[in-house]
Amino acid sequence: MRKYPLLIIGGGLSGLAAGIRFARFGQKVLILEKHSKAGGLNSYYYRKGRLLETGLHAITNYASPEDKHAPLNRLLRQLKIPRRTVKLRQQKTSEILFPGRANLCFSNDFSMLQLQIAKRFPGSVKQFAQMLTEIDAYDAFAPRPKVSARTFVANFLQDRLLLEMIFCPLMFYGGSDEDDMDLSQFIILFRAIFQEGFFRPEGTIKDLLGLLLQQYKNFGGEIEFSSGVKEILTENNRISGIRTDAGEVISCDDLISTAGFPETKRLFSVPEAAAAFSELPEDKTSGRLSFLESIYLFNKSARNHLPEDRTIIFYNLSEKFSYRRPDDAVDLNSGVICFPDNFERNRQGDTIQMRVTHLANYEKWLHAYQDADTSRYPAMKTDWTERSRKVLGKIIGNCSENIVYEDSFTPVTIERFTSRTQGAVYGSSEKIKDGRTYFANLYIAGTDQGYLGIVGALLSGVTMVNQHIFNKM
Repeated sequence: MRKYPLLIIGGGLSGLAAGIRFARFGQKVLILEKHSKAGGLNSYYYRKGRLLETGLHAITNYASPEDKHAPLNRLLRQLKIPRRTVKLRQQKTSEILFPGRANLCFSNDFSMLQLQIAKRFPGSVKQFAQMLTEIDAYDAFAPRPKVSARTFVANFLQDRLLLEMIFCPLMFYGGSDEDDMDLSQFIILFRAIFQEGFFRPEGTIKDLLGLLLQQYKNFGGEIEFSSGVKEILTENNRISGIRTDAGEVISCDDLISTAGFPETKRLFSVPEAAAAFSELPEDKTSGRLSFLESIYLFNKSARNHLPEDRTIIFYNLSEKFSYRRPDDAVDLNSGVICFPDNFERNRQGDTIQMRVTHLANYEKWLHAYQDADTSRYPAMKTDWTERSRKVLGKIIGNCSENIVYEDSFTPVTIERFTSRTQGAVYGSSEKIKDGRTYFANLYIAGTDQGYLGIVGALLSGVTMVNQHIFNKM
């Protein structure tokens, strides 16, 4: 029977980061990834010879090289990856757009947002400054009960429109609760998006994953693809190892799961062990929020119509911004429009890409997918993407005639390829902030540990190793 000091379930970003950090010091570690390639929620696939990304729109937490204490730079040092090898490309300008009501532009220079608020909401300038003082002083990673972020912000910002506009990007980039979020999550996202900002590495997510995988292997780390975990094994209130889908038992001293909180609970086949891991039933821990995402490739003629100075547009057409599972299959009243080519000094290809994201109802899509009429699900995708394009035409102009390729994926697609229950991209609303579980040698990393975004996912893996594994050695 094989044995490792550390086993990691999942070869996504947090799993790779945890593996790199542990292997860097000569420790033996194995990552088990159920799919044929790394990445998890942030991966890629090919259609008609083109590489298309999943998950990655933009990365938050940009920092200049001089800011040694910034999360991004600390992360690169922990992973021993020279910053120059990543070749960061900053966003140009992003926009929060509530058509007919207001818009706010922001960039990686936080003063832009402050000036925009002063121009659009002059009566809220002092209130916004007071809120910033509280945000700057808040320790978002300290263990504490959940606190309503909406209540916190409403104590400062009396203008409801400004409040909704501030929440819109934060919800779409990390909200696991409906219509609200924990204050700690709000502050993490506020800093990551508004005070630090968006960037992308040069190239694609495949290049970033390749860099991480190579670093992991350079340090001697092992990874096995198409190797799912069927069961987590326990002995004397500790994790003794795992059983793979193929039936092999692998023992370990410590186990890090990046599969998600409810997904990890399902890996305990012994009811007593599952109950010890979490007394909460699955419907209390499974996230409800998922998305319909469409990817469009346009010919170069579309440059005459598409905005060249907007990296991401967060829009809302309704009187109130609603962030919840919609009653219908898709909520077109709000969404995210991302132009991955609109980053500074990005290399221009022969096509222009656009990514569009809307909130979607998992159950509606699941019923269509399981319908005896196999034409229902693809017809439903076609119908909703056409409706989405009509809405987009009102915001950025009609470019349908310039589309050379399009694809879309639904909550069912997300669940099938990532094993995230109900396709919940941001996981459970119950976050395990310190990563600890009932079992002293089992830790949760990734989205359900509470670190958000790509930098957050990577930091989560590093933090679990630093705080819980190394201190026992």
